[in-house]
Amino acid sequence: MTVADDVISVRHLTMAFGDRVIIAGLDFAIRRGEVFVVMGGSGSGKSTLLRHLVGLQEPAAGRVYYGSENFTEASAADRERILRRVGVLYQGAALWTAMTLAENVALPLQQFTELSRERIREVVEFKLALVGLHGFEEYYPWELSGGMQKRAGLARAVALDPEILLIDEPSASLDPPTGRHLDRLISQLQKALGTTVVVVTHDVASILGIGTRALFLDGEAKRAVAEGPPSELRDRGPPQVQAFFRGAEALP
Repeated sequence: MTVADDVISVRHLTMAFGDRVIIAGLDFAIRRGEVFVVMGGSGSGKSTLLRHLVGLQEPAAGRVYYGSENFTEASAADRERILRRVGVLYQGAALWTAMTLAENVALPLQQFTELSRERIREVVEFKLALVGLHGFEEYYPWELSGGMQKRAGLARAVALDPEILLIDEPSASLDPPTGRHLDRLISQLQKALGTTVVVVTHDVASILGIGTRALFLDGEAKRAVAEGPPSELRDRGPPQVQAFFRGAEALP
């Protein structure tokens, strides 16, 4: 791998809320085509990092790069252009409850493309079929289970065929079988679309099941303490990382 393969690079990043530092001196790169997992305990800064990657929160220090472009110091117009390459699945799916699934998935296509109404309808049906929701186009989010809502959110996140897909806690609020089904779906979409996937999670089954590489954030140390293939970190990582895997696996 070379620097040219890095789709996102984080350099000397410090995340803070006022004077309270969450994580300091963060350095890592995400490579094209991998499933990169950001893991750690509650309050370690996982979701905060995701917010930094999309510009919802500004760093106290350091920079985020997309390819060779400095996203942190980019203008609003350039940030919007860069983020056209990025799809996001938020923890709660973030679907518009007053809109059908078809209308939710169509929204980014209407906003950011010049496709005809008929072509948008075809794309929407295809994307919903990809996540196993063919026939649910006219359902509203509140009529669906939590797992189906997550899948609908995933369909919307890939509506524009993003190069990069950011996912926040995909298995949150889901029972284990539904969580594993969503993991398999994410893996299948990554392979089918060639998308680079960044997953923020504390779910060990997801980490080991779909992760190519993982970064462990230590909230107490306020830094990243390990990076590498998840199974290697589980077996030979620093003590706090091994304890994370053992503790999470012991939970019901």
